[in-house]
Amino acid sequence: MLNNLPIYDFVIVFVVSFLLVLNLTPFIIKMAFKFNFVDNPSARKMHKKVVPLLGGLSVFIGFIAVVLFETLMHSYQSLNKSMLGFLGAGFLVMLIGLIDDKKPIKPKIKFAWQIVVCLIFLYTNNLFTFLGPFWVTVPILMLWMIGLMNAFNFLDNMDGILAGMSGILALGFYAVSVMTKTASVQNLHNYVALVSLSFAGSVFGFLPYNFNPAKLFMGDAGSMFIGYILSTIGILTGKMTVNSMQNNLYFVLPILILSYAVFDISLVSYTRKRDGRRVSQGGKDHSTHRIGTAMGSTKITALMVYLINVIIVLTAIIVLKLQSVEVLIISTFLYVSAFLFFGKKLDCIPIIIPKNQLKDPKVIR
Repeated sequence: MLNNLPIYDFVIVFVVSFLLVLNLTPFIIKMAFKFNFVDNPSARKMHKKVVPLLGGLSVFIGFIAVVLFETLMHSYQSLNKSMLGFLGAGFLVMLIGLIDDKKPIKPKIKFAWQIVVCLIFLYTNNLFTFLGPFWVTVPILMLWMIGLMNAFNFLDNMDGILAGMSGILALGFYAVSVMTKTASVQNLHNYVALVSLSFAGSVFGFLPYNFNPAKLFMGDAGSMFIGYILSTIGILTGKMTVNSMQNNLYFVLPILILSYAVFDISLVSYTRKRDGRRVSQGGKDHSTHRIGTAMGSTKITALMVYLINVIIVLTAIIVLKLQSVEVLIISTFLYVSAFLFFGKKLDCIPIIIPKNQLKDPKVIR
């Protein structure tokens, strides 16, 4: 593999994936209506009219087309076992979501397939003993991956939120891969850089069709695929950063970068459990819904979530630039404190709970 790949090669990856999805999506919208992949309005949803659902397929096609072209046509990344496993597991999680979008799958069956996806990725990328013994590593990494697949699925609840946010996070992971690149992790850098930028270009190419008012939704095929991509990039980036910085505490960095998604699913899980509601039942009680109620605008809510994630990514970059474990620990503590405070304030914002979630049908928080 090449040791000094010009940065403009990766810029081209981003631009091509962006343009591919941007031009492909109108055809995907027509396909969604033709095959009845649509999301109908309901009490727990924000939209008031039928919206097509195949946005995840558009993102996936743009992403995988660019990655396959790069691995087959250039020497810096080969289509080896690691890449085949990564792409194969990504295809499987997208397919599961696609089936779920057409006809809902029972949560237990979906969970079982998510386990299969995790095992494929971990096995083909030689990560079964990444954090220590098999019995320690596999449960932790599976919890991370499945948790984030569902966290990003939860976050796909307002126009433009997930597409813009995930693109920002992917660019953040690319920046980290550049900053931690050394001769010993060059191959891993090429891997992370390729998938990060092709993914970022794909979701940003989709964003114009998904920003409020959305012409196309991602569906579970898109949101679970996004969770899969970002969780796996997080694992690979953590591995690269720890090897480069020679300190295991840098495993915290990917958690910091993805902390908003962790915060949202934690807030929703806690408040639903506290109020006696099912965690898995959809509703308008996410952090984004609460911000939207306070701001009075879906567009402003999306921009605010983008800004929060930009700040988080910049913090991670500054931590790496300073090469200080103390700053990493302090930053993590400050973000945990800030999210606890933010969550407490958001919990005070009134929300409407659908009747199928209420213990007492008369209750409105």
